[in-house]
Amino acid sequence: MTLTSFGPANRIARAPETHPLTWRLRDDAEPVWLEEYQSKNGYTAARKALADFAPDDLVQSVKDSGLKGRGGAGFPTGVKWGLMPKDESLNIRYLLCNADEMEPNTWKDRLLMEQLPHLLIEGMLISARALKAYRGYIFLRGEYVTAARHLSRAIDEAKAAGLLGKNILGSGFDFELFVHTGAGRYICGEETALINSLEGRRANPRSKPPFPAAVGVWGKPTCVNNVETLCNVPAIVLNGNDWYKGLAREGSDDHGTKLMGFSGKVKNPGLWELPFGVTARELFEDYAGGMRDGYTLKCWQPGGAGTGFLLPEHLDAQMYAGGIGKVGTRMGTGLAMAVDHTVNMVSLLRNLEEFFARESCGWCTPCRDGLPWSVKLLHSLEKRQGTREDIDTLLGLVNFLGPGKTFCAHAPGAVEPLGSAIKYFREEFEAGVAPTSAAPVPGLGQPQPIPAGA
Repeated sequence: MTLTSFGPANRIARAPETHPLTWRLRDDAEPVWLEEYQSKNGYTAARKALADFAPDDLVQSVKDSGLKGRGGAGFPTGVKWGLMPKDESLNIRYLLCNADEMEPNTWKDRLLMEQLPHLLIEGMLISARALKAYRGYIFLRGEYVTAARHLSRAIDEAKAAGLLGKNILGSGFDFELFVHTGAGRYICGEETALINSLEGRRANPRSKPPFPAAVGVWGKPTCVNNVETLCNVPAIVLNGNDWYKGLAREGSDDHGTKLMGFSGKVKNPGLWELPFGVTARELFEDYAGGMRDGYTLKCWQPGGAGTGFLLPEHLDAQMYAGGIGKVGTRMGTGLAMAVDHTVNMVSLLRNLEEFFARESCGWCTPCRDGLPWSVKLLHSLEKRQGTREDIDTLLGLVNFLGPGKTFCAHAPGAVEPLGSAIKYFREEFEAGVAPTSAAPVPGLGQPQPIPAGA
């Protein structure tokens, strides 16, 4: 299955004015190489940036656009760029692209890298100019073999065309770009763990401050941005901030468009570029087509495995950080997952927490010991061998591993779905207390009747 067959993205009219990330996609899902990319206005923004903008002007433009990070944290990109030192003597600076896309249920960056590799390269070229960075690295998830091959070919094409290397387009600006494939650790999505891994060290997060903008790769000023974030930069430079802000729906304080999706037992699982502020119901019903015949929606996650579960009644929430925040969780990566009525939440959470426990770097005690503890308790409840105290202990772990209580954001993201699952489906956890003569728990070995009208 090709990525673009995940949904109707190719069957919806896309235009540069409304779909800056995806309008160049081919209907056959083949990569857009240099000649075709340039015929579709490719590198026009880079030429404009190099000829008409000073580096500080580029930083200010991105800051004024309101572009925020698309990796899940949502930090303002222009503000992050502005943290780089102004001292011109610090002439060795790095731009890192975080392409270590290991968030379960997320594949948005893969689409861009496999089918529009030159869009990422152009975005990095402009960003490097703004940051005065002379070298860039695309830190790529090792399993993305096709993306690595396509990016490497696109880099070679750009070099041959004078779009990378020395004195790019006669501007006097030099920028080299390399693809670095990682060894496959979820923790590398944390920017300082990524930096450590790039340096050949163990992928542990670093203590901050100092932040990477001051002391990053090999001790030099470094900026780390997500793939989708960098791919927004060319359109902002080309079309301006007012246009970019006007893309979002009314009510959203996030600007531009976002790659959003829905997976699970929906009729049309897919990935679409949509304006911030669309409702989750629109994404679920109009784009994903609702649940398959015979299944009903039990709950959903709005943006990857590290976001809290929401109920069907929350589908009217707008898809932007503040909109999802109003119903109690985070926007995350914007790729939602539908959980159907046959799934037992204890089993689902045990599976999720096993992943997070395995991917912990082990640097801090709450994460290293707390996540395996949650897995052990969930195993007991799944086997109906748990105690009521186990549920209280799980809630205690949700608190002890929450934001600000661990070395990085790995553990808080890991326990957020656990806390929400207990909040909304506590009876399924209580059904795992032994001994019990309660009715069968959905998903634990017995088929469930399909509700009338499903």
